[in-house]
Formats: sequence, structure tokens, C-alpha cells
Amino acid sequence: MAETESLSPPATPSSPASTPTRPPFWRNIKILRIVAQVVTLGIVVGIVYVLQSNLLNNLNRLGISTDFDFIYSSPGFTVRDSGFDAQAPDATVWRMILVGVRNTAAASVVGITLAIVLGTLVGIGRLSTNWVLRKLAALYVETFRNIPPLVIIIFVGTALFTAGPLPLFTPANPPGELKIPGTDSNFLIYSNTRLGIPSFMNDERSGIFWLVMLVAAAIAALVWRWRTKVNEQTGQDHHRVLYSLGTLLGIGLIAFLALGGPVQFSFPAVSESGRIIEGGLATNDGYLALTLALVLYTASHIAEIIRGSILAVAKGQNEAANALALSSFQRYRFIVLPQAARIALPSIINQFLNFTKNTSLATAVAYPEITALTQSLIGNDQPAPQMILILMLLYLSFSLAISFVLNIVNRRFQLEGRT
Repeated sequence: MAETESLSPPATPSSPASTPTRPPFWRNIKILRIVAQVVTLGIVVGIVYVLQSNLLNNLNRLGISTDFDFIYSSPGFTVRDSGFDAQAPDATVWRMILVGVRNTAAASVVGITLAIVLGTLVGIGRLSTNWVLRKLAALYVETFRNIPPLVIIIFVGTALFTAGPLPLFTPANPPGELKIPGTDSNFLIYSNTRLGIPSFMNDERSGIFWLVMLVAAAIAALVWRWRTKVNEQTGQDHHRVLYSLGTLLGIGLIAFLALGGPVQFSFPAVSESGRIIEGGLATNDGYLALTLALVLYTASHIAEIIRGSILAVAKGQNEAANALALSSFQRYRFIVLPQAARIALPSIINQFLNFTKNTSLATAVAYPEITALTQSLIGNDQPAPQMILILMLLYLSFSLAISFVLNIVNRRFQLEGRT
């Protein structure tokens, strides 16, 4: 039987493997990106070098020093209501800069706290069902949001203090005093130039006491987290405020008694000369005008952020709160505001930064913060380039510190997605 031959398709010549061809380097997008970045960096470095060389040449031509030894010299003038005396042996430019930093921080911390409270209330008011409240909140926002902060500062300083209804502070015209009922101690001293309120008076052991209070605050924060976890795991009432505040006050009371009362209350009083406030915590009209004006301005922006964030919360959340018969306060406190805070915080961080930078407008009301003191130092023959560089670095430090802290809070507030 003849063997059958298997038929197979005719062999085809093997085609060479197709290999991708690289584009030439002048068309390679990766190389072009690197070259563009190098060229841009070179241009920036070149511009900085030219500007620096021009600055140094002009300073050398004018005989102006380029070092920073001047910060240890005497500034030549006294800072108002700061305790800084130019005649003191340790009065240096550096210490005066620290006074400006302290004054800027005092305005920023107090102002930011008041602005977030006022802005939240106004933002909620803009969504109120009460027509009068809603329109008043809208009027506030549209008024202060559209006026430059410098104009508001000048208006508050003039209308409330310079030409306002507050009494004078002179030996012939004593300031107003509000006394604590049943005592001779003043709760408040007010005038058109100064304000005095009670404060703490420290002795030599107060440093240990405040260190213990700092540790107590950290322990109270841990107690707050512990009660939160208990609530999340068991559903029991957390009572975070009660437990945390009790821990803080308990440790503080024990430390106070153990150290023999290192901290006492100090009440403000008018001096015998009738010109200054002794005791308590005294401030001046410049600080009050700056802080109040920036609070009014910044709160108008925060109010709109809060309003938009509340509207961004899902409508079903409000419906669920109403179904549970929660009151309006409970609905905002437990349902709406916690969710709105996650949305609002990134934008509010920018308002906090703007508030701190807007304190540089305090020159209009003669409040000695870092910008005003820098201008005064430059006017008293201190080198302008170095002083402006220090000023820029200080504002950069303020902004980075605020951003660092609030970005941590922002990450803590964000919801974690599940994979």
C-alpha cells in the first residue's frame, strides 16, 4: 500500500522581526523635557545672579555693609507699650524684631480664633429660615468682603478710637473703669488709647507650673482620644469634654497647691500719674483696631466658605437628622458641621494665611508689628536689603508654621477610602 505523503503548506520566507525605531533625540519627548527644565533653571539662576551682583555692586558703591552684624546694635528708639526701652543695655535690633514677632503673633492668634467663630456663625446665618437674620448675614458678607482691609482698619481706628465715644486717658480725663461687684478690683479699664483686663502674675516657680500644665494638656488630649475610641467601639457616651477638662483642671490644681500658688490673678489699675495701666494685661488702640478690623474682613470670607461647604453636604444627611427628630443645634453640631469642616478646611487655611499677612497693614494705626518696626528701623539707618530679607523670612516662617499645623488637622479630618 502506497504511503500517503502529508501535505503541508509551502514554506514562506521568514520575515525579519520588526524592531521599534527610536526617534532622534531632538524629537524625543523625554529628552526635550529634561532640556527644557535645565534651560529654565539656568535662566532663573542667571536672573538671580544678575540681580544679586547688581545689588552687591550698588551697595559696595554706596558704602553700605552687606553683613548682619547690625542686629546686635542699638535701634535708637523705643517701642510703644511693649516694655522695650532703647536705653537699656540689652536693647538691640534683634530684640526689637522679636517684639514685632510677638505683636504679630498676638494679633494673628486672637484674630484667627475670633474670625473662625464669627465666620461660622454668619455662614450658618446666611442659610437661616429667618428672613431678617438671613438678610443681615448677607448684608454683612457683601459689605465687608468688598471693602479693602486697609480701609476697614483705618475706619475702625478712626471711628472707634480716634474720634469715637470712648473716654480719654489723661490725668485730667481718667479712663472708664468696670469693677468686680463687691471689690475694688477692676475687671476692665477702657479708653480711646488703652484697654486693660485681668491676667496672671507669675513668680519664680511659675515656669515649673506652666510646664506641668503643658504636660497636662497633652494628657488631656490622650484622654479625649481614648473617650472617642470608647464611643466608636461600644456606643457609650464619650463625655470627651468632661473627662479631658477634668484631667486638665485636676492636674493643674494639684500642681498649683504643690508649688504654693505660683500664679496669681493680676487686676488692671490706673497708675498714680494717670497715664498708664499697671497690672493686668494692657493693650493699645492700634492692636484693637487692627485685630477687630481684620476679624470683620476675614470672617466675611470664611462665612462664604462655610455656607458653600454646608450646601455641599448631601441633602439626605439633613433629611436623616430631621427624621431622628434632632433639633437645629443638634443637626448642625453632630451632622452638618463635622462634614462641612472637611470641605471647608483647605480654603479656610488660605484665609488664616491671609490674616497673618494682612497684619502688615498695621502701620495705618501705629501698631508695632514686624512690618512697622522694619520700616522704622530702615528709617533709622539700618540696612534696608537685610531688613527686608529678615522680614520676608519671618512671614515665610509664620505661613509655613500655620500651613504645617493645619495640614495635619486637614489630613486628620479627611475620610479614608476603602479599597
